[in-house]
Amino acid sequence: MSIPFPFSAVVAQEEMKRSLLIAAIDPSIGGVLVFGDRGTGKSTAIRGLAALLPKMRAVDCTYNCDPEAGDDALCADCRTNRAKKGPLKSRQVSVPVVDLPLGATEDRVIGALDLERALTKGEKAFEPGLLARAHRGFLYIDEVNLLEDHLVDSLLDVAASGENLVEREGLSIRHPARFVLVGSGNPEEGELRPQLQDRFGLSVEVKTPQDLPTRIKVVRLRDEFERDPTAFVVKWKGKDGKVRRQIEKARALLPTVTVPDATLEDAGRLCIKLGTDGLRGELTLIRAARALAALLGDTEVTQSHLKSIATSALRHRLRRDPLDESGSTSRVERAVAELFGA
Repeated sequence: MSIPFPFSAVVAQEEMKRSLLIAAIDPSIGGVLVFGDRGTGKSTAIRGLAALLPKMRAVDCTYNCDPEAGDDALCADCRTNRAKKGPLKSRQVSVPVVDLPLGATEDRVIGALDLERALTKGEKAFEPGLLARAHRGFLYIDEVNLLEDHLVDSLLDVAASGENLVEREGLSIRHPARFVLVGSGNPEEGELRPQLQDRFGLSVEVKTPQDLPTRIKVVRLRDEFERDPTAFVVKWKGKDGKVRRQIEKARALLPTVTVPDATLEDAGRLCIKLGTDGLRGELTLIRAARALAALLGDTEVTQSHLKSIATSALRHRLRRDPLDESGSTSRVERAVAELFGA
């Protein structure tokens, strides 16, 4: 197994790193979409974050069920075991990070009939797919804008319900599938379907650094890592540990962070000014601002938090305006400045 590049060693790309941390603190935000130039550290940062995430408690079952969850969030086996034996036994496991390759079949993604057991034993058994493995973790799709339409449809259903329903070959299986969806890609290679784009909580644009010192630092660190990955990881272990502790503290603080009515009004005014469809933009903006407040150690969401996260939460939710040639990022920044000042 290859050694991931340390998250704390990723140079620049601060918006991307902050958005990934926020999604790790509050998975209900809906994941992160990272679009930008090739070779700007998109997949490097995502894999690096996964490697430093705190471990979680999970039942020893196919789906890594949460032993403290209600019955509606457990798989069928865990529900049965709890009813018969009481509290479920659990263990510490790493947060799963599952790659969804572009060429994956629908059976590989959502699961299908276990052909080996069907042929050798004559039993109808379910073979879980990638969505089952990603439960309570991260599902990462590189080049998400090139994903086949039938896989996009499956992802939309699961992302909306938090569970995967498989009806095929005489099987009827329902299992939990709640995960943070992380997608990356290059917009020059194709657009992402609007229905899937709307499911991502935050959207980040990354660009190639244009200042010489930053480029030199990136090249130097990457070269050092590739010459001796083990020593490089040890060198950055302390800083990665600091980020891990920051995530743990933010998760513990998150339930106590309050959102005043004035902040809710500010979020509503901003979304009305931008003309975002529906209320998902406001919900995501508030959740992201609350997670950002927890990350910073604050106990109340303020206008400052909204201003900091507004572009990431709203840039991918704007309707195209043929009379406005500026990009979505500029439109959000302009609206924030007009409503709240610089």
